[in-house]
Parts: sequence; structure tokens; C-alpha cells
Amino acid sequence: MRLHHLAVLAALALPAPLPAQTAVPSDYWPREIRTKDSSVITIFQPQIEKFVGIQVTARSAMSIKLVTRKDPVFGAVWFTANVDTDHEAGTVNIRDIRVANSRFPESTPELTRRFAEIVNADFPEAGMTMALERFSASLATAERERRSAEGLRNDPPKIVFSAERSILLLFDGPPQARALDDYGYQRIVNTPFAVVRDKNGAWWLNGGKYWYSATDPQGPWVPGRPPREITEIMPRDTSSAPAPKLPPRIIVATEPTELIASDGPPQWTPVVGGKLLYVKNAEAVWIREVASQDNYLLLSGRWFRSADTTGPWTFVRPDSLPLAFKDIPAESDLGRVRVSVAGTQEAEDALLDMAVPQTAAIKRSEARLEVQYDGVPRFKPIEGTQVEHAINTPTPVLRIDGLYYAVDQAVWFVAADAKGPWAVADSIPREAIQRIPPSAPVYNVTDVEIFGSTPDVVYVGYYPGYVGSYPWYGVPVYGTGWYYPPLGPVYYPHPVTYGMAFSYSPYAGWGVGFSWSMGFLSIGIGFHPWPPSYGGFYPPYGYRPPFYGGGYPGRPGGPGVGTRPRPTPYASNNMYLRGSNAGRVSAQPATRPGAGVGGARPSQMPNNVYAAPNGDVFRNSGGGWESRGASGWDKAGGSRAPSSLTRDMRARQSGAARAAPRGGGGRRR
Repeated sequence: MRLHHLAVLAALALPAPLPAQTAVPSDYWPREIRTKDSSVITIFQPQIEKFVGIQVTARSAMSIKLVTRKDPVFGAVWFTANVDTDHEAGTVNIRDIRVANSRFPESTPELTRRFAEIVNADFPEAGMTMALERFSASLATAERERRSAEGLRNDPPKIVFSAERSILLLFDGPPQARALDDYGYQRIVNTPFAVVRDKNGAWWLNGGKYWYSATDPQGPWVPGRPPREITEIMPRDTSSAPAPKLPPRIIVATEPTELIASDGPPQWTPVVGGKLLYVKNAEAVWIREVASQDNYLLLSGRWFRSADTTGPWTFVRPDSLPLAFKDIPAESDLGRVRVSVAGTQEAEDALLDMAVPQTAAIKRSEARLEVQYDGVPRFKPIEGTQVEHAINTPTPVLRIDGLYYAVDQAVWFVAADAKGPWAVADSIPREAIQRIPPSAPVYNVTDVEIFGSTPDVVYVGYYPGYVGSYPWYGVPVYGTGWYYPPLGPVYYPHPVTYGMAFSYSPYAGWGVGFSWSMGFLSIGIGFHPWPPSYGGFYPPYGYRPPFYGGGYPGRPGGPGVGTRPRPTPYASNNMYLRGSNAGRVSAQPATRPGAGVGGARPSQMPNNVYAAPNGDVFRNSGGGWESRGASGWDKAGGSRAPSSLTRDMRARQSGAARAAPRGGGGRRR
């Protein structure tokens, strides 16, 4: 293989570095590599043309500076590849690159043949890395699967207002008490909170900063001091949130409910030139349009409207909000809601992120699954499908055409019997599974995919629907909106949509909270001395306190950023699900020789060169487009730049801005 072949492979596929070369940061564009004969290959940031599943089709402008020539020769290369994504690390690894074509319009026929030979050399299975923010932003101009959930429900939950600091104590139906082995106490299992009964019959509620007592789980609850033996079985409150001056009021609910609590009478504050007012002393989003005097609430990413707080409340599609909502300043205290207003840049960024699945490579030899049932496995048909699902286990188990399929930690398993033995699945009856409607409690498994396999590894991935987040009419919403009632004598928690104060941050994703007590929910989650067969109630997909600060001019620090549970070794990074088999699999993403930045290094050239769909090369230095020809850069030729390049440029600039480090110490999750 010629040295030029090695140079192109190093620049695009990034193998082991050559001696005495400095590694390039994984998100630096353009990148260059110097060959042993001092020729230089420069690769500009890829322009994504199509993205489906994990396969990407892209083109990239490039230049080759030969020692024998004074000026570099510019051209374009087209390729297809697979991508591995790690949302926790914020990276995309582009692997298995396959060159489809190359073009060097300014070159002589002889050099064109030579460059084509270079570019069409075999590529190894290493890959080039790219920041997730850059990659997702580039999808704005790409052909991609525009996934929009259908069949979600948007009926308003019960909405309770309180003019004092309050916390919602949510039970999933009437409280269900279970004995705590080896303790002699009882615990309510169908709530995310730590609610325990002592040996004298008193109930105790731990609120992180305060304790409450009651004679009945449904209250009334009053502040109290529990027996020492109760405090000893509780995990310590490690939250940094200060305790409120007075214990918040406890409001009990046994049905889907949202609490809108203000710290005293609502303090209405103007925004958007007085067209909108919002309640500054409430953590929930409560807005009033001045012209109509209508109230708007944002609950789990959904907007509800009413002329009065007493209701009735009606659902408002995010693309049908008053025009003033789009004018809410991003840097204001209300700026966080822009992600839930269709047509804003924040909403578009969120949808682009949702188009990229989280992927993992699962080693067959290490994947294990055991499914525990409450007695004999029982299955219930899912209406309108050929699928049945198990109702007496916390693990999603499906029966389809005599075989059994289960999902654990975003990995599909298959077995000939409901009790196993289970093996990692190579394929699934996707058409049948995709017919599962949102009304079924196992709907989230429709967003778990198998992308390929080898004798040793199965490539899997999941879209945000698996963790409860769905694209809907231009914004992300949380939960299906359906209520899944408990079945049978043993309580198994199902995903919920309302009652847990789900809040979306463009930089940290969905979080949950219970108003003015950051320690409240973590205490409930951490408290788990119940019999294993009872499972436990927890936020469906990992706990992270919500971000309530003002706007997103930078990346917010403080609670909510970097406080998610660390992933188990089960499947791959960023899988925060904690099912009955969490941690049983020790499968890490498959390592690939040379993956990373390899011998590439930062180029001194700006990242402003683009390849047109036909292979012509253009650049934009802020004063308009220039075309590249045999005589160099031509401003007059810039008029030939297709309009798609302007969209590519905006997407590239947006991705660079989102990927750049900012104040606050946080980053997108």
C-alpha cells in the first residue's frame, strides 16, 4: 500500500498514531495527518446526507497537499458507515467506513486517478470520533427517519394548586403495605417515597430534610420525630439542597396528579414585553397570556390551558401555542420552556438528539438473563396484535408465535420457554412488536432495536422512547399519557407520566423532582429493604433532579447535572435502567483497534470548507461563498453554491456552539 493510501486511512479512519505526532482532540475539525513523505491530508467535518438506524451516508470535503505541489488539491469523498453512540460521553464513533466515490474537480486527469486510488483504498474497522452535539446538529439537513409517536394520550391529570410550599405524596392506587423481612416493619410499595410503619402502628414518611408521621398512609401528615430504629434503616440524606425554613405541606394523591405549588401567593412577572406573565415563586411552569387571560401549565412536556385554576383544563398542541411563546428570551428565567415550544431552536435541537439512538455491543458469552415470576408465568393478549405480554413479572416478556422475547437493560433476549434459558437475540419479529400500542405497559420496548451481529457480539440500541421520552408535534414529551393500573396481588411499578414533576433541560434531559426537597425522592429510591419479589417503585428510567434555574445561555451546573446514577456494567454507557436483572450482564461496548483520534492532529485551516452534492468545493469565511478551482478560490464562482450549503453551514455552526465548553461545568447528557 502506498504512503498516500496510509495517509487517507489515517485521516478518515484514524488508526494508531505515527511517531512524534500530537493526538487531535476528538471534536476538532478539520483534521490533518502528515505522511512520512511530508504530504498532508486534511479532512473537513462530514456533511450527513442520510441517517437511518445506525447507518450514515455522508460526504466530506478534503484536501491533499503533496510535497511535489505548492498548493493543496481540494475534492470530496462520499462514504457510508455505521455509528456507535455514547450519550453519556457525548461522542459518536463512525466505523466500518466504506468509500462510495470521490471527486477532485480542480485536478488533472492523471492526479484524479491517483487520488481516486488513494481514497478507494480499503478502510480498517476503526472509526473517527465526533461530538454527539456536532453529529446531531448535522442531521438538520439530512434525510432521516422522522420518528413521531402516535397514540399518545393527552388527557389532563388531576391538577392541585397550593399557595404554600408543598410536596406531592403519590401512591399508585390505594396504598399497598408489605412486610419488611428481618425488620418487623411494613413499607408501602406502590410509591416512590419511603413510607414505613413502625411496630407501634405509626406511619413515618421521610422527606430528606424532614420527617412526618400519620396514623394512616393517606394522611394527614404532620412533622414528627421517628424512633431511632426507623432512622437507622434509612439511607442518609446526601443532597446539598438546603432545608426549607418550614416543613412543606404534604398533599396525598392516589391517581395521576400534578401539584402546582407557589411559595406564598403567586408572584406574576411579565415577559415578552408584557404579553405573557409567569409565576416567579413556583417551580412548576405556570404562564398567563395577557390578551386572553388564559392560564397555561407545562406538565411532562405537555401544555394545558384553562381560563381559571379550577379548570376545566384542555390540552394544547405545542405547535398551536400563542405566538408570544416563541419570543420568550432564552436567557430569561422562563427560557427553559422554549424546548417545549414547537419551532424554536431548542425544540429542534432536542428532536435532532432524539434521532440518534444509544448503542452498545453486547458480548454473547457474558449476557445472562433470569426472569422471576410471581408463580406460574401468566400472559395477557395485547389488543390489536398477535403479541401477549407477561403480567406477573417486572421484566417485559412477550410471547409471539410460540417463542418468548424479553428486554432487559435495552437488550433483547429470546427463549423457547417463558422461564428460559435465555440467550441474546440476533433478531426479533419486529413487525409484530411495532404494532404494540402505547396503551400497553410494555410499549417502550418498541424503541429497542437490533442493528446487527457477529458470532461474538450483538449490536443493540434504543431510542428515547425506551426511557419515556417521545417526539410529538415538534417537541419532546415525557410518558405515553396512558395509565397502567396494577394487576394481581403483587405490585409491579409501571412507567408513569404525571405526578413526578418531570422537567426537561436541553443540556441534561429529563429529570424528576418533588418541589423544594431535592433529597426527598433520592431517599425513597435508596430505601429498598423489601422482599425481592416485590420489586420496588422508582422513577422509571433513573433519577436526576430537575433543573429549575433561569434560561440556558450556558450549560447549567448545580443539581441536575452529573447527578444521575452511574450506569451498571450491564450493557453499555448511559443505560440507567434498573430492572430486576440490573448488573447481571457484564457486556461493554466492543473495543476496536485504533478507535479514537489516532494520528490526526488539529489543522490550521478553519472549518469552513464544504462539499456540494455534486462534489464541487466551496468555502464561506463570513463574506459569502467562494468556489474552488484550478486557480484557487473564486468569489464570483460562489454564486454557484447550492442553497443546501447554507443550511449545512448553519448546522455546523450550531453543532460547534453546542459542543463548545461553557460555564457551569455541565454538559449535555
